[in-house]
Amino acid sequence: MKLLEHLSQRSLIIGNSGSGKSALSERLNTLTHVPVADLDLLHWESDGYGRKRDEEVARRMVSETAFRDFWIMEGVYGWLAEVAVPRATALIWLDLPWSLCHAGLLARGPRRGATEKDVTDLLKWAEHYWKRETSSSFAGQARIFGDFSGVKFRLRNREDIEQLLDSLRRDLEN
Repeated sequence: MKLLEHLSQRSLIIGNSGSGKSALSERLNTLTHVPVADLDLLHWESDGYGRKRDEEVARRMVSETAFRDFWIMEGVYGWLAEVAVPRATALIWLDLPWSLCHAGLLARGPRRGATEKDVTDLLKWAEHYWKRETSSSFAGQARIFGDFSGVKFRLRNREDIEQLLDSLRRDLEN
C-alpha cells in the first residue's frame, strides 16, 4: 500500500507542544484534502484558553471524530490520542528535541486568547515533557508509538518531516 493510502485515511499525529503537529497536519490536509481535528479544541472549552472540558465529554468528542472515515488528528494529549489510535491507519510521532519545540512555541506566540502567563505556563509544561510520566509525556507517547501495529513514523527533526512530505508528494504524482 502506498504511503498516500495510509496518510489519506486516518492519520494521528502526536508530539510535544511546539513540535509542529498543527503545521504538519495543515500541510497533510493541503496534500490529501483530509479534514483536520485538533485535540486542543476538544480538550479545552471553546470559550477560552485554560478551561478544561469535562474528560468524558472530550473522550466522546474524540471517539465521534475517530469513527469518521477520514481524518487527520493531532495533539499532545495522550489520553485523547489513545481514544483515536485504534482507528488510525497511520501514526506520526514528532519526537523533536526541546530546542526545536521551544523555538516552535516562541515562533507561534500566544494562540486562542492565551495570555502571557498562559504562554509561560505552557513553556514550563512543555519543557517537562521528558520528565513527566503521564500519557501526555515522552514516556506516554513512546508507549502509544510502540504499541501501534500499523504504519508509523517517528520523526526526530524538521528534515524528517520534509522527507515524509516529499515522499507523499511523490506518491501523489504517480
